[in-house]
Amino acid sequence: MEGALEAAGAPRATADTLSGLSAHPDARVRARVARHPNTPVEVLGSLAAAYPADVLANPGLPLMRLARPNLLGVFPADGVIALLNAPGVPGWVVDSALRHEDYAVRTALAGRSDLSAERVAALAQDAGWQIREAVARRDELPEALVRQLAADDDYDVRKAVASRPDLPGDVLRVLVGDAHGMVRAGVARRLDLPLDCMIQLAADGDPDVLATLARRVDLPRSVREWLATNDQPLVRAAALQAWTVPAEWLARAEVDADPDVRAALARRPDAPAELLTRLAGDESETVRRAVLERSDLPEDAVLALARAPEADIRLHVASAEGIPASVLDALLTDPDASVRTVLAVRPDLGEAQLEVLAGDPNPEVRRAVAYATGTPGRTLAGLARDPNAGVRRAAALHPNLDPEDLGVLAGDPDEGVRLAVAGRADLSPSVRDALRADPEASVREEAARVGA
Repeated sequence: MEGALEAAGAPRATADTLSGLSAHPDARVRARVARHPNTPVEVLGSLAAAYPADVLANPGLPLMRLARPNLLGVFPADGVIALLNAPGVPGWVVDSALRHEDYAVRTALAGRSDLSAERVAALAQDAGWQIREAVARRDELPEALVRQLAADDDYDVRKAVASRPDLPGDVLRVLVGDAHGMVRAGVARRLDLPLDCMIQLAADGDPDVLATLARRVDLPRSVREWLATNDQPLVRAAALQAWTVPAEWLARAEVDADPDVRAALARRPDAPAELLTRLAGDESETVRRAVLERSDLPEDAVLALARAPEADIRLHVASAEGIPASVLDALLTDPDASVRTVLAVRPDLGEAQLEVLAGDPNPEVRRAVAYATGTPGRTLAGLARDPNAGVRRAAALHPNLDPEDLGVLAGDPDEGVRLAVAGRADLSPSVRDALRADPEASVREEAARVGA
């Protein structure tokens, strides 16, 4: 390692040597390569993303720039962006980024706060819409450029302009009537949207625009009510996402024919417990999954979800924290063995509930009971005599298993069971001696190793 460091810093290191060392596993070696004046330009480009400060400190850069005026043009985009973000980046890097052919570089440049007015103006004329959009999002922008970009051919650029806090009123009203719905929706999000603009947008035919508007609470009462009863489910659901809604809207939404509207109702933070319980038993999976997202469900709602037809919903309930005992009891007889298996290893399961699962027809469930930390000795005794060898192997490992049952398992016909017993440190001398004489070599070795 020290040899590689020395080679990377040697004044006469060749380009071939430095190229090879640029892939060295030690970051210190690669950093020295990035600073070496003999490092080829292409190699510097590959190192710039990880070592921008070292590349900029390379004493050979001035000569390289003279030989190759478009030096950074051969650097990968991520390397140039890293150089742009380096502290104290020199102006020539910014100028080179302005001419770089990769849109990502010019987009990153357009987001810099320290650009000169001339550079900002040049980027506002860029052929790439991503760059013009980045300019439109700048905190500070001359009004002339705001107006220019508000008339841009690309709707993403105009949408970015629509969100600017310094948007002139006449430009705002032009964007209210923009040809693209996403731009009009952007206008509809503005906190300072004038009343006449709200009313104009309320007559829009685009559901996304209306849905954006429907989330507002500063609309005229008649406009809000109209949006809340709109023919489009998207708009009705959006109206339920407003900060506050009248109580009668909640009652109306519960019987809405569209499940997305009822799902929006289920997500409201002020939904009462009785409503959540009813929605948890809704006929639509969409609504039930919306209820499942909540962490404040009443017991009856959780119980309803524990009886949902979707196995993954019931599985989610079975693995959730702090579920009531009534829900645990309901899940004991779940039709899906995966749900019962997850249930079996819960730390809050009572002994009576573990006893029920220990008699489950599925061996995976019984094995999970054998692994569960709270399984009592009397339940383990039954599992130690289970017809499935995998269940007996799990029982053989449990610390709550009675010594008498360990003796039974030491003579089990399955060598995996005997191997599990042999690995225990709490065996009586007679049981360990029996296992040291086991016909299976692995069992004998395990018994001898643990008992040594």
